[in-house]
Amino acid sequence: MCGIFGLASHNTRVPADVLERATQSLAHRGPDDGGTIILRGRGEDVEIGLGNRRLAILDLSPAGHQPMHEPDTGNWVVYNGEIYNFREVRRKLEANGLQFHTQCDTEVILKSYAQWGENCLHEFRGMFAFAIWNARRHTLFLARDPMGIKPLYYCQSDQFLMFSSEVRTLLETGLIPRRIDSTGLSSYLAFGSVYDPYTLIEGVKALTPGCYLTWHAGELKQVEYWKLVDAEIIEASREAGNATPQRRSEIEAEVFSLLDESVRMQMVSDVPVGVFLSGGIDSSSLVGILSRNGVRPSTFSIVFRETDYSEAEYSRAVAQQFRTDHHEITVSQADFFAAIDPAIRSMDLPTIDGINTYFVSQKTRSAGVKVALSGLGGDEIFAGYDTFRTVPRLERFARAWKHLPAIVRNFISNTYAALAPATDENRKLYALLQNGSGVIHPYFLSRMLFTAQRQDELLKPRRNESAADQTLELEKVLSEVLNLVLSADPINRISYLEARSYMANMLLRDTDFMSMAHGLEVRVPLIDHQLARLVLSLPGSWKLDAASPKPLLVRALRGQLPEKIVHRPKRGFTLPFEHWLRDTLRPAMESAFARIDDGPLGGMLNASAVGKIWQDFLHYRTSWSRPWSLYVLQCWCEQQALAASQSGCVAA
Repeated sequence: MCGIFGLASHNTRVPADVLERATQSLAHRGPDDGGTIILRGRGEDVEIGLGNRRLAILDLSPAGHQPMHEPDTGNWVVYNGEIYNFREVRRKLEANGLQFHTQCDTEVILKSYAQWGENCLHEFRGMFAFAIWNARRHTLFLARDPMGIKPLYYCQSDQFLMFSSEVRTLLETGLIPRRIDSTGLSSYLAFGSVYDPYTLIEGVKALTPGCYLTWHAGELKQVEYWKLVDAEIIEASREAGNATPQRRSEIEAEVFSLLDESVRMQMVSDVPVGVFLSGGIDSSSLVGILSRNGVRPSTFSIVFRETDYSEAEYSRAVAQQFRTDHHEITVSQADFFAAIDPAIRSMDLPTIDGINTYFVSQKTRSAGVKVALSGLGGDEIFAGYDTFRTVPRLERFARAWKHLPAIVRNFISNTYAALAPATDENRKLYALLQNGSGVIHPYFLSRMLFTAQRQDELLKPRRNESAADQTLELEKVLSEVLNLVLSADPINRISYLEARSYMANMLLRDTDFMSMAHGLEVRVPLIDHQLARLVLSLPGSWKLDAASPKPLLVRALRGQLPEKIVHRPKRGFTLPFEHWLRDTLRPAMESAFARIDDGPLGGMLNASAVGKIWQDFLHYRTSWSRPWSLYVLQCWCEQQALAASQSGCVAA
């Protein structure tokens, strides 16, 4: 696990001081080692600067130093992530006569690329973002893992292509203006996070999961090399619906076999590995599988002093059954309050989530653990959220609604707007009734914080001139995601949308920067890309029933989990914001909102509209997530403006 940075120049030189400064800004991601190199293309006016900060997990010796060179080809690589099946890939390469000089997966990536070119990506199982300089072709090759577990951001100008593991590092170079991207802002207000390929910084994009970039002489090309869902997967799910009971049992055994393989594979490490344990089905399944394989892991759980939010009873039950080395992290209001500023400083992009991961990562790392397994992704792949029940109902309603005459729809929607209380749920339903107010699909509506109408209230009038254009730009991206699964059954459609939207753009991103803030690597076995694709090739009806949550996963585990865990009440791994925002955090919230007009968002957000949302929360008319999202946005932008002032750049 590492942090990477690179700068490719055409008809100009790579500034060495920028390369060093940017690489050093990633030191928290890789506290064990670091390095930079500037390469010059032969026969072309091209220079490549590559930088890396290393968190040593495999081959702890200096042989794993990056940037790494491949003498036979002249290629160089910088790499962030883990290739879990690197030993298997290495054996294939050795069978073809290739020789290795290290025990790390970085060298496997280099030699795989030399052997198979871009097709090497189909050999890897893991999480990764890497860049390879092809010395013979004078081409830069950038790739991101299929599920989007590891981030990779880039920006391009007439002279430079820059890329990095973090947006803040790109800002640190001083080579791009600190301007807020309007579409990124619209995405944040809509969902509490910025959706790929956008970021909050104008000109900076995120490489989409399952894609790679090639750069040659200033020309940039993007290629999608892998899909989570395609026509083949959708057809396979239909065919599996006709499976006999015996065949269905065999398929469930295949799911368990692949899950077991994923967990065992992701234990590969030369340092201790722990497990984040919430006491839910997902994290408990990891502990159960490890126990079945003779591993007694260290487990880490957050325990709240507020007992209404605590899951201690469940995590303790799992820890006791499987006899783990269990650690409880007790969190109070004071702990949370003290961690807010450093946690927001750790955010590479603003987000309404992730504080919990900051806490558990901090304590896990302080216990001497460098690698932790997480149950992240189980709800998305195995249908654990309420959205799997509510969104199909909304889809049916939307289809029926469209068949009503326009005059009837207008009368009902206008009457509803006039008479219904102004709650979050009613605003969303009105947006659905309007059928054209920035909502593409009920799934996106279910995840939405601020509807298009609410965004218009928040944005200052001069910004509203382009608000519709930015909403359309965001909707275009969301439509591309949706169109891939329109013909899938409702459960698989929602599973894909959850994985590509909420999971990829919030959960995975938050986990990356909150864990890496403490030099901790988090691995997510439940979303191994082969496992995820297998599960999505099965009928949605297998993943939802009244008798058990996540029935496919529970059946695949074949009784390994305690009944108390399987049938416990569903509760997200969240902090008690609703209570804290009204108590300890209230002065900080009100102070931040009072600064909006004088801060970096002063030209963009309407302070009075922000104040109204805060008052709505205090009077129980809106949930905590809406004022919290605006608080985080304000604090994050203030921090970036402060950095801009120190580096001589123009603040957003």
